[in-house]
Amino acid sequence: MFRNIVVGLSGGVDSAVAALLLKRKGFNVTAVFLRNWDTADETGKCLADEDYKDAEYVARKINIPLVEVNFVKEYWHEVFTYLLESYESGCTPNPDIMCNKNIKFKKFYDFARENLKADAIATGHYAISSFGPYLEDYKPGAKMKLLHAVDRKKDQTFFLSQVSQESLQRCMFPVGGLLKSDVKKLAIEADLRAIAQKPESMGICFIGTRTFQNFIPHYLENKPGNFVNYDTGEVVAQHQGIHYWTLGQRCRIAGAYEKFFVLRKDVKTNDILVVPGTDHPALFSRILVTSKPHWIREEPEQLIDSWTILNCEYRFQRNEKLCPCIVYKSLSDKLIIISEREKRAISPGQFVVLYLNDECLGSAPIVHTGPSLHSLGATRASSDSEDSDGFLEASINSVN
Repeated sequence: MFRNIVVGLSGGVDSAVAALLLKRKGFNVTAVFLRNWDTADETGKCLADEDYKDAEYVARKINIPLVEVNFVKEYWHEVFTYLLESYESGCTPNPDIMCNKNIKFKKFYDFARENLKADAIATGHYAISSFGPYLEDYKPGAKMKLLHAVDRKKDQTFFLSQVSQESLQRCMFPVGGLLKSDVKKLAIEADLRAIAQKPESMGICFIGTRTFQNFIPHYLENKPGNFVNYDTGEVVAQHQGIHYWTLGQRCRIAGAYEKFFVLRKDVKTNDILVVPGTDHPALFSRILVTSKPHWIREEPEQLIDSWTILNCEYRFQRNEKLCPCIVYKSLSDKLIIISEREKRAISPGQFVVLYLNDECLGSAPIVHTGPSLHSLGATRASSDSEDSDGFLEASINSVN
């Protein structure tokens, strides 16, 4: 059923080995390099050009055709604009999740199916499909489960948590059942040592070697404001814009005796509320409210109405350990999540990704966070916005 496979070839070792394994399995393999960004960094180099050279090298070694597709315009409108709007609104975006959702598993998937007549696509993501690494267990009409990769340290289901069921049903994850060390070994044995030894990409891909503080002023205007002590209401310093700062980040304030950390950002006044000490109680949350979730397979039956609950696990950052939680569904299909443990610096805009056993159920953007349950009585109501007051009341009512 699946013969013509189009693999996304990034120039890295994971997609290179994915293509290699597909070729060895006897599939008719075509590689596609996705150009999503074409602006040079401060050294004058365009990272996409360097990656394309590596993708060409891999394609020649494996002896498969390589097609370059330009999605720069689509990436700008559907990923980068989202990132800028999130920072302007005081939220913390996740461009990798949105890139997978809108570009790799939508634009690329559609291009491969329509223009290259692909039966399925393949990527170098560390994830496991319930249909098997080569869709050998695919059943028409059945829904695919997205499962943890064998290498938990490299697992990328977090970044795939907003991808559509349609795309996942026809996607192969050849390296999902391998350890990263095994992937590199396969690359070296296939005379791809240069690719195996290539430094792993970290952080936001289009920023490159620049710091975020040097990158973001090219796209967002500085809007100065005050750092305000949450405990006392005192102005302790000034800043150049809320888009430079994330929740939980240390503010290096010249002359300040105490170490201050970002608690909250006010987009109306451009003030940033800060607290003294990295372990200040106000930095910790156990209650989350999300917007409408995306379910990869289907909505869990435990959330069929607003009176039942789902016991599962979650994370809001890729590398953190899973944490048990209780999930409620509101009448408007939002989720209220009660965490078993306190979590530090959860920010609106981040995605909470839900898991049950080894299955990634889906995810939803966080819109509100509340304090830890034991500290509700100590929360200064006068410092909370009206939205936060309503949120806490709704959360407590949901718990009860």
